[in-house]
Amino acid sequence: MAGLYVKPGNKERGWNDPPQFSYGLQTQAGGPKRTPLTKRVAAPQDGSPRVPTLETSPGAPPMGPPPLSSKASRPPFVGSCPPSSMEPTNFPVVESEILLEDVLRPLERALEDCRGHTKKQVCDDISRRLALLQEQWAGGKLSMPVKKRMALLVQELSSHQWDAADDIHRSLMVDHVTEVSQWMVGVKRLIAEKRSLSSEEEANEEKSVATTEQNQTVPGIQHDP
Repeated sequence: MAGLYVKPGNKERGWNDPPQFSYGLQTQAGGPKRTPLTKRVAAPQDGSPRVPTLETSPGAPPMGPPPLSSKASRPPFVGSCPPSSMEPTNFPVVESEILLEDVLRPLERALEDCRGHTKKQVCDDISRRLALLQEQWAGGKLSMPVKKRMALLVQELSSHQWDAADDIHRSLMVDHVTEVSQWMVGVKRLIAEKRSLSSEEEANEEKSVATTEQNQTVPGIQHDP
């Protein structure tokens, strides 16, 4: 009779698995009569204590430890870190290119300023040295540190910072003598000539200002000493 209420299920379940009862079949047949709770159950005659059996309700989950979370059981994927925690990749820094014209043109302009105030032989020697500088730069024989320092030297020379330009010249002669020895002599001489010309121009300007002030003085009026 009990076999009528057993649901057809897995035929390969274990010997100790409880049967699965069909709720629909039990309601149709009226189901077995339950013992009233007020009626005493006779004790077993063998004297052994009666152990209450646990009834398994249909569809109840099996007892046991709670299943592990699917998130905790999965290993972290490679590359799944948030962008904020990722270390920035060190990309090679591309150095800005220093053009030959940006260095050579101010030097040639300074040489033109010196012509007429400096001996022709000195100016011609400086011009030949600058031609060697242009040839080696265009031929790729100068390193980036030399190009950078020459760009700084030209900036100081254009700003009339003679001491700073001379310091850069000396640093190039000490650190990169094999690269700059053929033409740096001309750059050094150009710095000296341009400095001398600038000092001469300043002296002439001061003399001209003094002469103008003297001419503007009204004659016949004596100023108190």
